[in-house]
Amino acid sequence: MRYYFYSLLLPAALCAQHPTPKQLSTDQRITSLATRIKSTPEDAVVRIELAGAYLQKMRETTDGAYLERARQLVDGTLRQHPDDYDARRRALEIEMMVHHFKQVVAGGSKLLAERPHDATVLGLVGDAHMERGDYDRASDAYQKMSDLRPGLASYNRIAFYRFVTGDPVGAIEAMRLAIRAGSREPENLAWCLTDLGMMLFKTGAINEAERAFREALNRFPGYHPALGGIGRAEAARGHNEAAIRSILAAQSRVPLPEYAGLLAKLYRKTGQTEAASRQLALLDVAGQLDKAAGELANRHLALAYADLEYRLPRALELARAELAVREDVYTYDAWAWILFRNGQAAPAAEAIGKALAQNTPEPAFHAHAAAIYESLGRMDDAAASRKQAAALNPTYDIR
Repeated sequence: MRYYFYSLLLPAALCAQHPTPKQLSTDQRITSLATRIKSTPEDAVVRIELAGAYLQKMRETTDGAYLERARQLVDGTLRQHPDDYDARRRALEIEMMVHHFKQVVAGGSKLLAERPHDATVLGLVGDAHMERGDYDRASDAYQKMSDLRPGLASYNRIAFYRFVTGDPVGAIEAMRLAIRAGSREPENLAWCLTDLGMMLFKTGAINEAERAFREALNRFPGYHPALGGIGRAEAARGHNEAAIRSILAAQSRVPLPEYAGLLAKLYRKTGQTEAASRQLALLDVAGQLDKAAGELANRHLALAYADLEYRLPRALELARAELAVREDVYTYDAWAWILFRNGQAAPAAEAIGKALAQNTPEPAFHAHAAAIYESLGRMDDAAASRKQAAALNPTYDIR
């Protein structure tokens, strides 16, 4: 396995966050750029810049309408200027956001043949390789990106790579470096702080994780992943009502299936059966919306179903479709757990072996493995998996 990332050895002074002039908010940028387009509708540079602002707004809100607006701007530009490099690069970013990973690798390779030192494209190609489970190629892309443009965008990718490939200490170090490098986009910095919090949480540093989540909220108020992280930290301490309040706050901002799944589990755990049923109904709504939109894959919804032992055949359909798109350790873990919940323990064991292949420090992987191995009578393997889950995070509760 290759990973070296020499850029992490840059002098600390080069990595420090420097003060920058006050930046416009994403909404302000959108308004300003939209006004400019009215006066110069054929200006491709402004159109592509506005598309980028829409994609940033999509990241902040998860509202797919912004993604569609960006796509329309990019497609219109490419119809008029099919060789426009910036438009093609923005199109690649959109392909990544809609999980067209093979297309990102193919399209990115063409762009890199023209401009081999484009750090943005290297990052996108590395991301696509990560999602496809091709970790060596991801490592190579991130190495080149980091050498060309050390900063938050490269360091946070290195952090994720290191975490997935079994180096949580190096991952946390790299994510702290990303945070120190800073960003002009508050949401990007909040994303890194939240990711840092999740790495700390998964490796048992609950209090430190919560501090990272709260700092994310300080940087980007109302940030739903940070609210969800605080809820997880409270649940780990056994503060179930506080956990419910925080996850409800996250859900009120963005109604993701994982929030409904977490809340349903917490409500069941605290004997609030009617409230749990309402969350199951929300999962059903999410499933219906996916079907209406033609979405075949949804790993998070499938896992929520499996965790709650609810709509298990549908969970299997969703996970199978996900595996056709993604082949990373997280998809194999989900596939294994959903197979197990559907009574298919032998193929589940094969799938969980692929999930564990990178030594990713995910307590859920090992908890799932323990249940699968125990059902097959592999008691030594089950005991080893339970021990590993407890070593990572003693507070982890598979419920």
